[in-house]
Amino acid sequence: MKRFISFTVLIASTFASLTACVSAPTGPTIAIMPREGKPFEVFQQEDQQCRGFAANSIKDSGNAALKDAATSAAVAAALGAAAGAVIGGGSSANVGTGAGIGLLGGAGIGAMNASGKENQAQTQYNIAYQQCMYSKGNQVPSYPARGTGPSYR
Repeated sequence: MKRFISFTVLIASTFASLTACVSAPTGPTIAIMPREGKPFEVFQQEDQQCRGFAANSIKDSGNAALKDAATSAAVAAALGAAAGAVIGGGSSANVGTGAGIGLLGGAGIGAMNASGKENQAQTQYNIAYQQCMYSKGNQVPSYPARGTGPSYR
């Protein structure tokens, strides 16, 4: 029983360290340039305002990623414990092993889900930041309309 408890604590700490890797965006990953003639100090003020706007637009995304990771790990651990009990005939050692394997697998699945949510949050942050900076007259990256570029035949 003592071995089961220490194993469970080890697995739980591993899970906690995996979910701690999820974080909300801390800044834009796109380059915005001030329009010609705009003082740099004004551009810096607008940058700070737009960072705040973008952060508010994705406020709940980081919490959703953590919740998804925790839910995936908990479900997988419960399934692992049930499988361990059925296969092992109900002994506590096999239940603990099944739960541990389920928790590790669930933590991995949860980390993948959280990573996807984190990427989605960064994209939403970038879009909100870019829209804000564009509305203040700054130069934002753009892509040419389809079919308007040079023709290579």
